[in-house]
Parts: sequence; structure tokens; C-alpha cells
Amino acid sequence: MTSEGTTKLHFLRFEFKYVLDQDLRAAVEAELQHFVQLDPHVQKQPNHLYFVRSLYFDDAAMSAFHAKTDGMLTRSKFRVRTYSRAVDAPAPWFLEIKGRHNQLVFKHRTPILGDFDRSADGEHLTKVLVKHGQPGAVRDQFEFSVFRHGIRPVALVDYVRRPYVSRFDPDFRLTFDSSLSTCATDTMFPDPAARTRLVMRGYTVMEVKFRHHVPAWFHRILQAYELRRRSISKICESTVALGLQPADV
Repeated sequence: MTSEGTTKLHFLRFEFKYVLDQDLRAAVEAELQHFVQLDPHVQKQPNHLYFVRSLYFDDAAMSAFHAKTDGMLTRSKFRVRTYSRAVDAPAPWFLEIKGRHNQLVFKHRTPILGDFDRSADGEHLTKVLVKHGQPGAVRDQFEFSVFRHGIRPVALVDYVRRPYVSRFDPDFRLTFDSSLSTCATDTMFPDPAARTRLVMRGYTVMEVKFRHHVPAWFHRILQAYELRRRSISKICESTVALGLQPADV
């Protein structure tokens, strides 16, 4: 079970992203060891990593994609998230809405409960999520978006994550996401023959997550390695890689 599967269902925080090549990642990650420690949930995992799989929803006009690429300050998207590549694994499922209001990022998630069809696709999957999603605002907003805006599953995004927590402030977290791949599909577990594309090959997305401020020691690391924030989205990069939208929108 990952830390994301066992902690809060609701987040409101700042998230800054940086794109690192392999050499830069190794240098930055080594430098960080003075100030952070592995999330306890991955300390015993192979290579201190866990797997993340997310199936993203959008409407026919790809409104969520364009809201991001157009830099809208208020935007949101729906996705289903789990932590296994195997359809028969007991890993939890979560229906999530993630978005931004000005500079703050919010995420609300609700578990998918009971005995449900993990191989469901398309409209069947949507019905599974509505039926088995824990009652509440997330499920209700998802159901409204399905029927009002016609959102449907469009792309699967996979990666592996190594999470760290500050030794001095548990609200300051860093994650290193790598081996990003994507597939145009409407199910969480597509056929093994489905065409998968690698995205940002050789690069890692470092995400910094905090509630109040960036500590001085992290500012020094940013300056030492000349790191610059990037407004980057895994699903947008994947959407372009799949040819679902052009790169120059």
C-alpha cells in the first residue's frame, strides 16, 4: 500500500514541478539526502519505488487539456488511480478530481468500494465508478460531469514514484516520477497488445509539495543547480505523445 493510499483523501497545497535529466536527477537527489528521508511506505520497497496508474477523463472537445495548455487559473480534471499493473491485484482504486484555483492545487478523492468489475471499459467503467464510488461530493461531481459534459476515459498514464518527506517539516514533500508511459484506452487494464508510448524518455519530473513556504535549504539547492519551475502536466504530455492533440496548441 502506498502512502497515497493510506493518507488523507483531500489536499490543498502548492505544487512546483521541475524536469531533470538522469545526471541532474542523481546529483539533486544525492544533495537532498541531507534534508529529507524516504516516505516510510517505500523504505522496504524494491528501489524505494511504487507504481502509479491513472486513467484520465475528458470531453469530446478535450476541455481539460485545453484549460491546462491555455493556463487557466481555475481548472479541474477527473481520473481514476490505482497502484498495480495487474487486474486481479488487491490494490485500492480512487476516483479523483484534481485542479487548481489560482496558485493552489486541490485534490479530492473517494474510494471505489465493494466487489466491482476491474476490467470494465468505456461507459461500463463509468457506471462502475458511479455505482461503487463512496457517496459524496467527488462522486456527485463526477456523475454530473458525465451527464452534463459527456466526459469519458481517454488516456492511461503510468509511472514509478520515489517519495521523500522533509526531516524538519512533514508538510514539505518531494516526489521523483520517472518511466512515464501512456496508452490511448478507456479501461484501467488494456490488452497487453495495446500500443504504449514512452513519454519524456530519460527525464524525471520532480514535484515539490508544500502548504506554506519553501524552506531556505531547498532554495539553495534550486540556486546551486539552476533549477527552473516548469508548468508541465503528465496527461498533457501524454495526450500530445498519443497524437490526441497537436503539440502546438
